[in-house]
Amino acid sequence: VQLQASGGGVVQAGGSLRVACTTSDRAFSRFTVGWFRQAPGKEREFVAVICRGGGSDYQESVQGRFTISRDNAKRTVYLQMNSLKPEDTAVYYCAAKNTILTHCPIDVDAYNYWGQGTQVTVSS
Repeated sequence: VQLQASGGGVVQAGGSLRVACTTSDRAFSRFTVGWFRQAPGKEREFVAVICRGGGSDYQESVQGRFTISRDNAKRTVYLQMNSLKPEDTAVYYCAAKNTILTHCPIDVDAYNYWGQGTQVTVSS
């Protein structure tokens, strides 16, 4: 499964960006998809996840600012990021895992497939 992340860029604090994760895999609707991020010198961390069944979960620091959504027809998962802060600066990665409806992991090690990452930079 190949995942393509896109949509990163440079934005001022308080601004918005939307990143997208796209695949050509026809089994996409059976995947749970997560967004993770990695800042320089730090470990990769969970940001948000959208389950195969449609539920979602967020890291506490982005709750209320970020929204994850999916369009199975387009085989794409979006992460809308509002009220961005300098501490949101990182490379953002999407990851996918073929799961049952109720399984929605947030651990990095749980995911089989990873995109190449897209840089998000928030200036103060």
